[in-house]
Amino acid sequence: MAQNVEPNQVKTAFVREKGGLHKVMALDVTLKPRDARAVGQFGQAAAVPKDKEQEVQNRWNEGHFNVYLSEQIPVDRSIPDTRPALCSENMVHNNLPTTSVIFCFVDEVWSTLLRSVHSVINRSPPHLLKEIILVDDCSTKDYLKEPLDAYMAKFPKVRIIRLKEREGLIRARLAGAAQATGEVLTFLDSHVECNIGWLEPLLERVYMDRRKVACPVIEVISDKDMSYVQVDNFQRGIFKWPLVFGWSTLHEDVIKKNHMKDRDPLRCPVMAGGLFSIDKKYFYELGSYDPGLDVWGGENMEISFKIWMCGGEIEIIPCSRVGHIFRGQNPYKFPKDRQKTVERNLARVAEVWLDEYKELFYGHGYHHLLDKSMIDIGNLTEQIQLRQKLKCKSFKWYLDNIYPDMDAPLVKAEGLVFNLGTRKCLAIQNRTIAFATCDLSNQNQHFNYTWLRLIRQQGLCVVPQGLGNPVSLEPCDNTKAQQRWMINTNKLLAEHIIVESTPRRMCLEASSKGDGIYVRDCFSGSDLQRWQFTHYYAQ
Repeated sequence: MAQNVEPNQVKTAFVREKGGLHKVMALDVTLKPRDARAVGQFGQAAAVPKDKEQEVQNRWNEGHFNVYLSEQIPVDRSIPDTRPALCSENMVHNNLPTTSVIFCFVDEVWSTLLRSVHSVINRSPPHLLKEIILVDDCSTKDYLKEPLDAYMAKFPKVRIIRLKEREGLIRARLAGAAQATGEVLTFLDSHVECNIGWLEPLLERVYMDRRKVACPVIEVISDKDMSYVQVDNFQRGIFKWPLVFGWSTLHEDVIKKNHMKDRDPLRCPVMAGGLFSIDKKYFYELGSYDPGLDVWGGENMEISFKIWMCGGEIEIIPCSRVGHIFRGQNPYKFPKDRQKTVERNLARVAEVWLDEYKELFYGHGYHHLLDKSMIDIGNLTEQIQLRQKLKCKSFKWYLDNIYPDMDAPLVKAEGLVFNLGTRKCLAIQNRTIAFATCDLSNQNQHFNYTWLRLIRQQGLCVVPQGLGNPVSLEPCDNTKAQQRWMINTNKLLAEHIIVESTPRRMCLEASSKGDGIYVRDCFSGSDLQRWQFTHYYAQ
């Protein structure tokens, strides 16, 4: 492919007018790089000279990757075509929608920002690239001010939006989207390299169904040697409790059973969030991002659940590849406490989208977020009304249909609560806790041990009343630590039910006559302190 872009412009304009289909374009003005021997050319690993090792170390925190090496590598370097073999033969529609590519950044390293922009310009069909919008989230680096303006002035399709105060990634994206004129919004991180033929496969999926949200395969640019590393074609984004994003490779049996090819779009339960294409009108029909989310964190969960539960789909497109520098540390500076900001965002997502499964979120480490005096997650009325307006499905539907391999039992244990010493079971009789001969058909003997560590039957919970005193039944309150019990958390006290809220180790104990239930000092040898639920689902 010749380096001059003009023939491509003529060709792509002609193709669009012609109608019908065409083979996906292999546009890449870097296929014949100006200097084939340049550092890092063709995506190869770059080496640090011995006398520069200290500089690498000193400058690492500028971007939390090897800034020195990045500066030695051409901003328009060539990278290997890592697409599955037949991707280059794919047919796409001539009249694909145009896109606005939106980069949001704050204090991004000069070389990686430029390389990101060049990769889009060099490898995108010009007739589809409506514009590149750089949203500067109030950067402090001088090189990102007038020097960046001067550099980008060479590219008519690039414009810069500068936010007057730090808004954070989420609201910066919203600012870029608000000014975008393309039919499709394509969000990219500001430290990426788009590969050959990356854009058309994304736009094709959106063109075929405007409710599809298309994500490229995110490949790895090494933070240490800047090499471009190919990744598996069958990786999808998932989450684990408590709403932690991760990657999972489809099992080989699933691939064979569904006759999946390495270039087939892959349904994705949760997107990584940094790189995706979405129809602009659809983005706003969905309510865009929850405007109550601050800075960064949880926005990928929120938009993923919203898309799936409200009638859309998320796909990873193996024929679209984008390299991304994965850093060991998040360099984002948070105006407020980082951890509290992310926790607050996740709590908003849980309250709006998880329904009864929000107990799994809180129960996996976020009990403290239930105390509204500790954290204010803001008003959720508009988001809840939006979900109702869009007639979104339940989170149970999402788990059953989109992420069925997710382990999400609503309780940790349930059924009869059997005491080994008395050979009887807990029961509720006349709103008091009692013992009875075990009867699986008697619903008054069925209890749940919840993710918030309550022993619950309907709305009543078993609550300790101090050492030596009988336990009582009280209305359940997820925010009260004194209602919580620990089960199977201590190997020496296996099958013991331990009071959580006191430093003194106290356990649930049956009276020897089986006529009362008390709290006593824990004793590992006592069968009167050993209890078994009928079913255990999680430790």
